Amino acid sequence: MAGDSNVTVASNVLGTIGTVLWCVQLIPQIWYNWRRKKTDGFPPLMMLLWASCAVPMGAYMILQEVNVPLQIQPQIFGFFSLVSWGQIMYYNHGYSCLKATLLVLGTAVLFGGIETLLILTLRIPYNKGVTWPDLVVGVVAALLLASGLVPPYFELWKRDGRVVGFNWVFLSIDTLGGLFSLFALAAQGSFDILGGVMYILVIVLEGGIYASHIIWRIRYRAVRKEAKSLGKSIDEVLEERNGFPGTQDIENTPHP
Repeated sequence: MAGDSNVTVASNVLGTIGTVLWCVQLIPQIWYNWRRKKTDGFPPLMMLLWASCAVPMGAYMILQEVNVPLQIQPQIFGFFSLVSWGQIMYYNHGYSCLKATLLVLGTAVLFGGIETLLILTLRIPYNKGVTWPDLVVGVVAALLLASGLVPPYFELWKRDGRVVGFNWVFLSIDTLGGLFSLFALAAQGSFDILGGVMYILVIVLEGGIYASHIIWRIRYRAVRKEAKSLGKSIDEVLEERNGFPGTQDIENTPHP
């Protein structure tokens, strides 16, 4: 089991950087959702799974006694995931502001209670050297984290590989947070394999999102040039090509 003797200065520094990045990672996305007043292309299941992941991940990190920043990280990560999930329910699923707020708060309390119960329940056998229950919790966390990055791929498939609804600052900070957290684990006296797998999954799956959008931009470069020359958005040009009038055309159509 990991303990304080395994925590180095480098691990604490890198873990702190990773924690700071993951503390603020969803703020750009939350602001982006608020500014646009819509969350098309940003799947609610992703945020709910990420918030759920914070429960077993938090319990696992605390029981493993990794550096304090990495113990705090899942709690903040889960909170902002719930806030973003509430935005999606409010902007795109017809929830009132009050209903969405109560949903987020109620879910946060529920998740907090479950995590506390997990820690108190698993600490007894863990302190006696029985570590497999904690390992199971860690595996569940890794699966939830990876599962949260699957819904975006369905959105990419629906849009021919194009990324819509995601804030690139959020994705970049999230990837960097995963990298620094991974480096923090590597800098410890012993490397926590399961914790490392969780961060590697984030980096790899988000790398796929970047690659998908880059490929889309290359494939649709002619359409983007056409949209720019016409003074239209690429969405309007794509709608026209699919047999639907663009937004500007609808607005400029004379009414009887």
